Amino acid sequence: MDQKAVVRPVSLPGDRRVLVISDIHGNLPFLKGLLKKAGFSSSDILIILGDILEKSTGSLDTLRYLMDLSRTHTVYFVQGNCDATPLGFLSGMWPDDVTARYGGFWGEKSTWVAMAHQAGVPVENPRMYPAARKAIEARFPEELAFLRSMPTILLHENYLFVHGGVPREDHLEDLRAWDCMKNDEFLRQNHAFRRWVIVGHWPVSLYHPDIPAANPLILPDRHIVSIDGGCTLKEDGQLNALILPREPGGDFTWLAYDGLPTMVALEDQAPSPDPLNIRWGHSGLEVLELGEEFSRCRHLETGREVDIPTDFLREGPQGTYCQDVTDYRLPVKAGDALSLLRQTSRGALVKKDGVTGWYLGRLARP
Repeated sequence: MDQKAVVRPVSLPGDRRVLVISDIHGNLPFLKGLLKKAGFSSSDILIILGDILEKSTGSLDTLRYLMDLSRTHTVYFVQGNCDATPLGFLSGMWPDDVTARYGGFWGEKSTWVAMAHQAGVPVENPRMYPAARKAIEARFPEELAFLRSMPTILLHENYLFVHGGVPREDHLEDLRAWDCMKNDEFLRQNHAFRRWVIVGHWPVSLYHPDIPAANPLILPDRHIVSIDGGCTLKEDGQLNALILPREPGGDFTWLAYDGLPTMVALEDQAPSPDPLNIRWGHSGLEVLELGEEFSRCRHLETGREVDIPTDFLREGPQGTYCQDVTDYRLPVKAGDALSLLRQTSRGALVKKDGVTGWYLGRLARP
């Protein structure tokens, strides 16, 4: 974990469109859907900002797809903490008990577990790890070489691309690679830069205490853009593609893909005041009344009472919590296109322009 950051220069000709995608987490259908929506072609440049892997059984397929794409298109990569996870297993980076808990929790959604099983070696307990490491190295030489070749940082005159974040723009080679990849809550560290620093890693919805939004966060005063849309990890997650301006000082644009069915709103709806976004790390609850479809709960952090879909409730070492949820009613006009997450007896949980909330009106298929 003391390995230093690998910094690599990148050339971005002004006559080519540049797309930046982060935190795919093995969701190959979302990646293909987003590239199709963007009209991605060999005349474009694609930067993959890390976390191709983990949290999904599609990780190896996604990695191989991007390896193939890089042979025919201009694709640059930086390594994310999840891309480093199988390499960490092979090097014995973490204690066996930590590795065992991780592998036991994620199972086949962990890349090194999937690799071991495909190589015909079980990894149910640490005694099997030496054989598994040897078998993985022998079975996946091209994939491992590709992962190991990824730099930590791509550096351009106007941009710095890194998965998690950096504390400064100079002496980058002295930074620990792991700290650049797994840099939680980077936007709350109050950094500002001369270059634009483009990051992923931390789902942008976690920065919103009121309204859950998965769109890229662009901070012009600090020259930071955060683009992780929660793909794979969140029910309302999306895969974002940030499009760099053609000229320095121009505006960023972006596209997103969430794979959800589209419905049309038939009635207007006003937004609800004072909404609450219950998100990971802030999701402790007290269940006041357990119901079949919805349960009345008290959100421990704010003390507010809210109805939560019962199947969102979870039990952990610290007690009851829930997956990300909101009580926000979206502002909607009749005719608006809405992405449908789920239909309930109390209305529909939907997304509109990357923002998640409830719609209580009637819906129709387009």
